[in-house]
Amino acid sequence: MLREWQMERPKLLLSIHGGSENFSLSPKVKQTFSKGLITAALSTGAWILSDGINTGVSKYVGEAVKTFGSHDLRKRNTVGITPWGVIDNNTDLIGRDAFRPYYPVGNPFSKRSCLSGFHSHFLLVDDGTQGKHGCQHGLRQKLEKQIQLQKIHPRLNQGVPVVCVVVEGGPAIVSTVLDYVSRAPPVPVFVFEGSGRAADLLAFLHKHTSVDRLLIQINMAEATNLCFLTVERLEDLYNSVNITILSHLNPHPCKQKSV
Repeated sequence: MLREWQMERPKLLLSIHGGSENFSLSPKVKQTFSKGLITAALSTGAWILSDGINTGVSKYVGEAVKTFGSHDLRKRNTVGITPWGVIDNNTDLIGRDAFRPYYPVGNPFSKRSCLSGFHSHFLLVDDGTQGKHGCQHGLRQKLEKQIQLQKIHPRLNQGVPVVCVVVEGGPAIVSTVLDYVSRAPPVPVFVFEGSGRAADLLAFLHKHTSVDRLLIQINMAEATNLCFLTVERLEDLYNSVNITILSHLNPHPCKQKSV
């Protein structure tokens, strides 16, 4: 990525997780997320990772880049790690050492998604499946861990810090957050309360089960509570209320498979 795309070495990695389907954010939460995300990225020289599609939380990432991002396209280091099988008109992207135009116009009759036109780079992950999300997670985890090993400066013995940001999301977000805070060292996780579903449930359970919780208030998020989840609390939460979380987050409880 540094060599082929000539991207600047990141000093921070912001990994955005949340729902892949479209959802609504209140104007206050949307403003806080969008402005805060881009301000943090520009001020620190960060890379932003998302699923890169034009729906769900990735769409909000793209809109944030469009509204608050730098006019210098070289500083828009927003990388989409996207499942090949969910991309509409993905065959238009096939080529080697060639310019392939792609027009992100959604087909109302298609069940697939378009790429977000406001991401600067894409890694397309193909495991042979069609229309299914999830195959990108393994590559994304490996990439994040590899980036962590990179030095933010040749003279400093400090790797690139990673921060996970959660906006909305479904049941899989709970295990994703557990993975982050279980790493050594743990990855800080910021949960946007008020964005819905998994984010709200994690924030609610954390508030009501943690006595020694640490609430972080920062300038970029004055309108939103950000919860820092410790591994001990989240392990208890995940192990004890996993079924409750699934029943709350599944939009069609009658179709839910037994756990």
